[in-house]
Amino acid sequence: MRAEDWTGVVTYHGEGPGWDPHIGRLRAVDMLAGDILTFDGAGVPERLHLGEVAAAWRPRASGGLVAAVERGFALVAPDGEVSTGGELWGDASIRMNEGGCDPAGNFYCGSMAYDTRPGAGTVYRLTPGGDISVAHTGVTISNGLAWAPDGTFAYYVDTPTQSIARVTVDPETGRFATPEPWVTIDPADGAPDGITLDAEGGVWVALWGGSAVRRYAADGALDEVVEVNARQVSACTFGGDDYRRLFITTSRQDLPDGEDPAAGAVFTVEPGIGGAAPLMYAG
Repeated sequence: MRAEDWTGVVTYHGEGPGWDPHIGRLRAVDMLAGDILTFDGAGVPERLHLGEVAAAWRPRASGGLVAAVERGFALVAPDGEVSTGGELWGDASIRMNEGGCDPAGNFYCGSMAYDTRPGAGTVYRLTPGGDISVAHTGVTISNGLAWAPDGTFAYYVDTPTQSIARVTVDPETGRFATPEPWVTIDPADGAPDGITLDAEGGVWVALWGGSAVRRYAADGALDEVVEVNARQVSACTFGGDDYRRLFITTSRQDLPDGEDPAAGAVFTVEPGIGGAAPLMYAG
């Protein structure tokens, strides 16, 4: 199966795609430009600038969205007004990277060092009431995070581990138990990055450096590969009518001019399996 280029090159470091059911549109981030992109039905983006970094976002149940910026969280009202909270740390060498919501409406986002030094990252939880706590420590490139349909555990990617892990999360504190590797990916096939789940419990993972998205069934078996005409595939999500389309972001980060000409585009495919409505931030 091969994805088609939906937008042309629209980002430098495209990441974090998601469907916003309030407006019926795809959103993604151009992370290192600090922008959230909202796409119309033809794949043309409108940009909203958040700051130095726009790391991740999710829709708010009340409208608008929640986002992670370079060193903290922000709320975006339906009219686009941005309210940014205080910085969670002072070390400018570390930034937020990727995250997601749990079924209770908490928003999690994990960090990483710009130089990707091992163990520098932390996963934070933002509750609907605005409280912030540490959920997990000692990660290197905190990436995809998605809860199983029954909410009993989450799938989590710390990219250098080359694995998608399963982790139980304390519902009261948000703390992660020790992640247990569920699927391991050969480095020759790329590095695991962003993930999303489909309506059957399958896990779709973007392969950075692998020009592909893979689907692993709920039992961990590889049963689908989507080829992407860009090497640095960063994340994926379901959207569109009945969540039947898979949208895939890609990145031009650190690529020389003229290399990998489609990198930075958003790709799309209809794989025959749909997704579910996104989990939202309840704050």
